[in-house]
Amino acid sequence: MLNTFIIGASGYTGAELASMVSRHPQLHLAGLYVSAGSLDAHKPVSQLHGQLKGIVDLPLQPLTDPQAVATEADIVLLATAHEVSHDLAPVFLAAGCQVFDLSGAFRVEGDAFYTRYYGFEHQHPNWLEQAVYGLAEWNHQAIAQAQLVAVPGCYPTAAQLALKPLLERELLDTTQWPVINAVSGVSGAGRKASMVNSFCEVSLQAYGVFAHRHQPEIATHLDCDVIFTPHLGNFKRGILATITARLAEGVESGEVSAAMTKAYQSQGIPNAVRLLGEQPARLQDVVNTCFCDIGWQVQDGHIILTSAIDNLLKGASSQAVQCINIRNGFAPLTALV
Repeated sequence: MLNTFIIGASGYTGAELASMVSRHPQLHLAGLYVSAGSLDAHKPVSQLHGQLKGIVDLPLQPLTDPQAVATEADIVLLATAHEVSHDLAPVFLAAGCQVFDLSGAFRVEGDAFYTRYYGFEHQHPNWLEQAVYGLAEWNHQAIAQAQLVAVPGCYPTAAQLALKPLLERELLDTTQWPVINAVSGVSGAGRKASMVNSFCEVSLQAYGVFAHRHQPEIATHLDCDVIFTPHLGNFKRGILATITARLAEGVESGEVSAAMTKAYQSQGIPNAVRLLGEQPARLQDVVNTCFCDIGWQVQDGHIILTSAIDNLLKGASSQAVQCINIRNGFAPLTALV
């Protein structure tokens, strides 16, 4: 059993992680931590998240001595703010822990990326270089050897899983940038109450136009420029991405289907992608599951893809556990299905 600690366990993602780790046959949920000044410190996590009552009733401990936690940990999950992960990850890595970071602190290499999009200067270029991007279906071999896994963002997961098979097979005309419009539930804004996630205030709306930090993450890991516009919807959880792209000259629907099948159904490794063919993806089919559903239709040299995930699961916590499974040689979907 691998001693597993969750830092930032009071939020929605932390609660999902606690549930999955607690039922994982090879992991021992050894501790839940919040920041030293958190008002949730010392409360049972099940007091904050009632679905965990009788399942996970561990207290949320204040993180006052990360090095002491590191001496006991095999695996550390960081469900923390970007700046916090940036500071904490090297402490656990120096102690030999496997670190799975759900923030954006180690996702993208680039001199100006963190100052421009995250508001801080990255101080750990060596770890940033060594970090493996945890898009589980595509980076299996690298994840299996990694000490630090940067779990992708929720919007990038939905977008990349749909587009990568087509880009890998050079089926798109990338002179016309793929256009990604994606709608997320308000749980993506976190548990802390604010006007942003108040249901009395939320309206279906675009935000971060031409300025969202997930656009460069998507473009970097696809190696393709994209136009990305996120939207906030008045529902709790889930992401639906609708992606429009131009096909390369002469590409027909059969080649698209073959590329999708080769990427997700012919590798002999269980994964969390379900292919729908011409059936559009729907949120109700993926919410509270670890899956990404992908559908597509081709017409007149263009393709429209739909990709749906649960933003708290495949967009965060279940993908992190999928990466833990790959890293440690467990069946990839252990504790997820």
